Amino acid sequence: MTRVDVERGATTPTRSLRRTPLLLGPAFVAAIAYVDPGNVAANLTAGARYGYLLLWVLVAANVMAVLVQYQSAKLGLVTGDSLPGVLGKRMRRGPRLAFWGQAELVAAATDIAEVVGGAIALQLLFGVPLPLGGLIVGVVSMVLLATQNVYGQRRFEAVVVALLAVITVGFLAGLLVSPPDARGVLSGLVPRFDGTDSVLLAASMLGATVMPHAIYVHSALVRDRHGHAPAGEGRVHLLRATRWDVGGALVIAGVVNIGLLLLAASSLRGVEGTDTIEGAHAAIVSALGPGIGIAFAVGLLASGLASTSVGAYAGATIMEGLLHRQFPLLARRVVTLVPAIVLLAVGADPTWTLVLSQVVLSFGIPFAVIPLVRLTRDRTLMGADRNGPWLHAVLVLVVALVVALNLTLLTLLLLG
Repeated sequence: MTRVDVERGATTPTRSLRRTPLLLGPAFVAAIAYVDPGNVAANLTAGARYGYLLLWVLVAANVMAVLVQYQSAKLGLVTGDSLPGVLGKRMRRGPRLAFWGQAELVAAATDIAEVVGGAIALQLLFGVPLPLGGLIVGVVSMVLLATQNVYGQRRFEAVVVALLAVITVGFLAGLLVSPPDARGVLSGLVPRFDGTDSVLLAASMLGATVMPHAIYVHSALVRDRHGHAPAGEGRVHLLRATRWDVGGALVIAGVVNIGLLLLAASSLRGVEGTDTIEGAHAAIVSALGPGIGIAFAVGLLASGLASTSVGAYAGATIMEGLLHRQFPLLARRVVTLVPAIVLLAVGADPTWTLVLSQVVLSFGIPFAVIPLVRLTRDRTLMGADRNGPWLHAVLVLVVALVVALNLTLLTLLLLG
């Protein structure tokens, strides 16, 4: 992924000072990763099985996401490079290739979730067989990626933000018909679990909310949009605008995720078959009407199309930074499409495939967050913009919580 030049949509710090609203956008693209089909599967399953019990997981994960995504964006602005790019320049060949391997595994899990989710949406809307639906999602995502290649970063951002609007309306429409119980919502803010399965779902929800590939790609999105921001007034302005960008984008993503769980808790709790997206859709249609069902399916389709494009962007960023070679986005899209279509063709359960893919992502979080926390505290790299001791301590606590949850999950799975 090469940096998009000014003529194709990037803004220099000087121009940014005059046109602040034009700085917004990269975080909204990264935020698509937080409302992908994996989120839908994890959040609907959690709400349908446990009601409001795991609401606190989403709230905590979204707060973590705001902190982490801003750090990624700041790294991109200050260094003019992506997180994988900075790591690739600092690591020896052996560790660098090993790190690339786990990052690619995370990217592959992401691709599977997004293509499978889009295929399910096409089946719900038009009765398209799942393997064919996965292929259609892959082809359409190539068209979206071509938008970035041909028209530049801003046009790509505009398309993705439009899809984010569709996702938001599609997933939240049901709450207008079936509002959540206020007492249940308050009880769901108290941290607790209910057995091994609830921990598995919590890890899945965390992996679907604090997304490793979103951490990698956000630094690249900011780099490709703004380039390297030299120290001074321009950088200060860009960092301030980036905080607004990250806050606004992830508030929207958080509301969507919480809305999905609340919808399942209020309308699907105890309904048979709601542990799958197809069953949840059927229950939504039965309880809330066909209009809400169509809105939900359209939101799911928009989620799959947008998130798979961002996932391919992230994969290219990872490969460029850690292998020091560029791989065409469209070619990469073809390669990463194959595993998802194979899984659909052999009859793997689509919803459980989505949930397990998010568990894989949760184990990839420390590999992305730990280096990010260390780098943003590095004075030689970040200069005056390095993190202070209090913020660094908070980020270390975030990393510790994520690692603790993953270790608990692994222990429960081995014992179970």
